[in-house]
Amino acid sequence: MKQYNVRSSLLACVVVSAFAGLTLQGAGLVMTGKPDEVGLSAERLGRIHEAVQRHIDAGSLSGAVTLVARRGKIAHLEAHGLMDIESKKAMPKDGVFRLASMSKPITAVAVMMLVEEGKVRLNDPVSRFIPEFKGSKVAVAKPNARGGGAPPAGPGGPGRGGPPPEVDLVSSTREITVRDLLTHGSGLLSGGLGNAVAGPAAQRGPNDTLATYIPRLGSVPLDFQPGTLWRYSGLAGFDVLSRIVEIASGKPYDQFLRERLFDPLGMKDTGFALTAAIQPRLVTLYRRSPNGLERLPDQNGLSSATYFSGAGGMVSTAEDYAQFATMLVNGGELNGRRYLSPRTIELTTSNHTGDLAGGQMGMSPKGIGFGLGVQVVEDPVAADRRVSKGAWGWAGAYGTNVHIEPSEDMVQIILMQTSTPALQRDFENAVTQSIVK
Repeated sequence: MKQYNVRSSLLACVVVSAFAGLTLQGAGLVMTGKPDEVGLSAERLGRIHEAVQRHIDAGSLSGAVTLVARRGKIAHLEAHGLMDIESKKAMPKDGVFRLASMSKPITAVAVMMLVEEGKVRLNDPVSRFIPEFKGSKVAVAKPNARGGGAPPAGPGGPGRGGPPPEVDLVSSTREITVRDLLTHGSGLLSGGLGNAVAGPAAQRGPNDTLATYIPRLGSVPLDFQPGTLWRYSGLAGFDVLSRIVEIASGKPYDQFLRERLFDPLGMKDTGFALTAAIQPRLVTLYRRSPNGLERLPDQNGLSSATYFSGAGGMVSTAEDYAQFATMLVNGGELNGRRYLSPRTIELTTSNHTGDLAGGQMGMSPKGIGFGLGVQVVEDPVAADRRVSKGAWGWAGAYGTNVHIEPSEDMVQIILMQTSTPALQRDFENAVTQSIVK
C-alpha cells in the first residue's frame, strides 16, 4: 500500500508539472536563460548597471528596470535605484511603469490584427468607421496675418500663450486614412496651426470615453494636407485608432487587448487602470529641476479605467512587455500561438515615410525611417545608433524605450519615469557590447 501511494504521488507530481508547463506555454511566458546560452557575456552585461548608476548618481533619474532577451530567453532583468525617493523604496524588478507612447506599438499590432482579418484596410478613410471625419478642413495661415498665438510646444493639446493665430480653413485634398494615423501623416493635433485653433473640440473631459470624445475630433482642422508631412500626433492619432479597433471588432478597446494580446501572452500587469494589485508597484514620476528631482502627478489623464488611450495610456512591467516584444521578434508567434504573420510584421516595420521623419522627435536626420507605429533604424552608422540594422521600436515621454532587433533575435527594454535620452543611448551601447557570438 505504501509503494502504491508513493507511485501515485510521483504520478500526480508528473501530471501537475506537465499541466503547469502547458499553462505557462499557453500564457506565452518567455523563460529566463543564462547569458552565455544566448551569446551574451555575463560580465559585459554588468556594464548596464554601471551605465544606469552613473545617471542615477548624477541626479538624472531615481531608478530604472532593464531587460535583455535574446533567442527567446530573458538573459538580463535588473532593477536599479529607487522607485520612490521620498520613501526610499527600492526599485523592484516588477515595478509598474506608465508606458506613455510605448503604448503605440501595442495599438499598431491591434490594428494590424484587424487588417489581417479583413475588417480594416490601411487605405480606409477614417470616416468609414467614424463619419464625423468626412470633409476635413486644413488650417493655413491667412495672408499677411498679424501676430496670433504660436502653436503649442507639444502635440495633442490646444494652443496656449495668447490668442489663436489667424487662419483660413481649406478643404483637404483627400481624407485621412488608417495608414496616415499609423505613420503620423494625418496632421491631426500634431502641433501646427490646426492644433492651435482646435478649441473646445480638442478638450477631453474626465468622463469621456473613446466613443464620446473621438467623434468630436472630426471637426478639428488638420495641421497640413494628409500624407504630405511627418508630424507626431502624440495623443489624438492613436486614440482614433483605438476607437477604430472598438468599432471594427465590436469590443471595448481594453477588452480587445486583454482577450487578443495581454491574457494569451501572460501580460498580467499590463492595461489601462491602476488596479489595487499594481498600485503598490507603480513607479513615481519625477522631473528634473534646479532643486533636484521633483515629484509629479499623472500627466495627461493617463492610466484610466474609462478612457482607453492607445496612444499613451497603458501601464506595464519590463517582463510583461518582453512577452509582447518577443512575440514580434519571433515573427508573430510565441509558444505555439500565432498573433500576426511574419509578412504583416515585415510590412509594419518597413519604412513607410521615406526621409520625412528624419530629425524629428529626437530621431537622427539620417538613417531613420518610420513604419506603422514604430521607428525603423535603416542605417545605424548614418543614424549614429548602437543597434543593428533593421532594429525598430518606440519610446515614451517618461523614459520608457523598446528596441526589437530581428537580425540579433533580441529585445532590449529600459523603463524609467524621468525622460533621460542619454541613458537610452548608453543602454543601447551597453547591450550591444555584450554580444559576443
